[in-house]
Amino acid sequence: MSMSEEMKACPICESPYGYFTGNNSYTCPECSHEWNLKKTENDSFTVNDCNGNPLQNGDSVIVIKNLPVKGAPKPIKSGTKVKNIRLVDADHNINCKIDGFGSMQLKSEFVRRS
Repeated sequence: MSMSEEMKACPICESPYGYFTGNNSYTCPECSHEWNLKKTENDSFTVNDCNGNPLQNGDSVIVIKNLPVKGAPKPIKSGTKVKNIRLVDADHNINCKIDGFGSMQLKSEFVRRS
């Protein structure tokens, strides 16, 4: 097995450096997430916005409420448009980049599809 075959993208942070640890298990060196490759390929999950509309990777969403950010002097304001979201199966189920804030994780209950 070559090195490129052993490395898989992390389903949480999407780092391309996930490495094989045995028994179809992989570990991400950046976020320390461990996952089973067969489980992630077969499992599917759905993420809905505040109105119940299904979201997909690459969608654009609008924040519906001012959201405070730890360590930031100002909140993410209501009406902020966020482009090219990535969905993850976690409590904060949207990974995105917001201008002026950088990489963030949001809960889908605070956004609506645009």
